[in-house]
Amino acid sequence: MSIASLAAELRSGERSPVAEVAAALGRIAALDPQLNAFISVRGEEALAEAAALEAGVAARGPLWGVPVAVKDVLDVAGVPTTGASAALRGNIARCDATAVARLRAAGAIVLGKLNTHELAYGPLTTSAAFGRACNPWDPGRATGGSSGGSAAAVAADIVTGTLGTDTAGSIRIPTAFCGVTGIRPSTGLVSTRGMLPLSWSVDTVGPIARSAEDCALLLDVVAGHDPGDPSTLPVAAGDYQEAARSGDPRQLRIGVVDSLFEGDLDPRLAAAVREVVAVLREAGATIVPVTMPLVERAGLVQQTLQFGEASAIHRDLLRAHYDELGADVRGRLLAGLFVPATAYATALRVRTLIADGFRAAAGSLDCLIQPTLPAIAPRVAPGGAVEFDFGPGVAPPPGAAAAESLFRQRLMRYTAPWSLVGWPVVSAPCGFVDGMPISVAFVGRRFGEAGALRAAGAFQRLTDWHERRPPLAG
Repeated sequence: MSIASLAAELRSGERSPVAEVAAALGRIAALDPQLNAFISVRGEEALAEAAALEAGVAARGPLWGVPVAVKDVLDVAGVPTTGASAALRGNIARCDATAVARLRAAGAIVLGKLNTHELAYGPLTTSAAFGRACNPWDPGRATGGSSGGSAAAVAADIVTGTLGTDTAGSIRIPTAFCGVTGIRPSTGLVSTRGMLPLSWSVDTVGPIARSAEDCALLLDVVAGHDPGDPSTLPVAAGDYQEAARSGDPRQLRIGVVDSLFEGDLDPRLAAAVREVVAVLREAGATIVPVTMPLVERAGLVQQTLQFGEASAIHRDLLRAHYDELGADVRGRLLAGLFVPATAYATALRVRTLIADGFRAAAGSLDCLIQPTLPAIAPRVAPGGAVEFDFGPGVAPPPGAAAAESLFRQRLMRYTAPWSLVGWPVVSAPCGFVDGMPISVAFVGRRFGEAGALRAAGAFQRLTDWHERRPPLAG
């Protein structure tokens, strides 16, 4: 059931918040031992909050009684915010993150905190302290990261919606690997106050759900200026749910980023996303090829900023808890310490040039379209070794660290450019390869969430990929 339908039935009295929370807790008990999507569960607290809603007389908001869960980098009062790191086990949140507070104000009930790649700094959702999250389509494959628990919980139908975060692709990678829908909002649209940061200039908080319409409903709730967060901008938040519901393909102008259909992309994924383009064209959308200047360089620029900022943020943690951090995250934090100030300053200047070029190339288009990722979710061996796919004819490099680094670079080519310039991206399921879900990305202009959601919503009304469920979900 969609979030919108569930919320409507809860508000009307057809369903009970207590019963919905109890059912969701039952699904956690039944499925999470196979998935490891949750780090903490607020069972008794959630049931008490649901009972209080039923007994109260306050106005019933748009998410009244809806069970949700949030990534364990977002503060929930009284619950540890661990970032899936042993170094932060005792980090008890004193108050809710702004995005969490807005979910609660709309009537949502937070069931718990979701697994993530340690410190939200990796593409797999693995943690030496809390274990890896497993893909509901095949527990022997990765969920992607860093919001892997958030995507897995939705894909397995444990909850209808979650919050993740996205710095360089951390919503888009797991939603693509797990076959659900997610949106990375424009940087500055959703408050990051109360979020464990990774990279100040590109961090975002965004929804993960089954459909573009459900993501839009959650975005309507959490978006908007936060006077306590200077990173949010005083832009007018739109009616995103209406945009996702009402997009007419005949009124859409969509640019195809041809360069991202070439190179190391799995040709089966390229063909599937070309079919998305054909579906929208046949429905009346205007499709034009577009060249985004320096798109191939944008990932390197974004990573230069992220490495430097992440190491500055976590320098004290690295010093005090060096041995408690996972080797991969520790290595990236150490590498960031050696990013020269001149390189960081140059990256800031180049970001402005790239943003200007992107803006000019996109013109008046409603959105751009590309494959979300170049590959399907990699297999994970019983011992934990990941079998990375590096594209046609590319042999894996020796050593696990080198293999993960190369795999990250391959993914960043598709995700990091839009993080760099702060543009919104909707990732939506569009098919299967080898039994695993694949996705298409609709990229909006800065604060152009409505355009991307119109296109994603129109595509989902024309197809049913987003309605598919893994057998594990029952």
